[in-house]
Amino acid sequence: MPLRRVLIVDDEEDIRTIAEVSLQLTAGWEVATATCAREGIRAARDWRPDAILLDVMMPDMNGPAAVDELQSDPDTAKIPVVLLTAKVRAADQQRYVRPGVRGVIAKPFDPMKLGSEMSAMLGWTLSS
Repeated sequence: MPLRRVLIVDDEEDIRTIAEVSLQLTAGWEVATATCAREGIRAARDWRPDAILLDVMMPDMNGPAAVDELQSDPDTAKIPVVLLTAKVRAADQQRYVRPGVRGVIAKPFDPMKLGSEMSAMLGWTLSS
């Protein structure tokens, strides 16, 4: 199976670092990061990840708006997105459901389970 490529987009450096290390060590994926939605959209166009882990609340553009922009571009429309949010209520999470979004992971997340949670949402199998 080819190596999975995941782009993490979050404005918080510690979240990016923890998620990056987690996905590399527990899932064995190749990971790139971006510090804001616009940088993430550019990286998605250039790097063509297999999936994006995208923060909902960012200063330049929120996650749902970034998903809408990704969906409107034929080069990035098929990249599945998993949203990352501090809002854990079901009503809040329901607002994020849109084409391209495969699931929502609540912050704080368990770094040891992040890869398996994403895999389940994306329909991927983790290699052991």
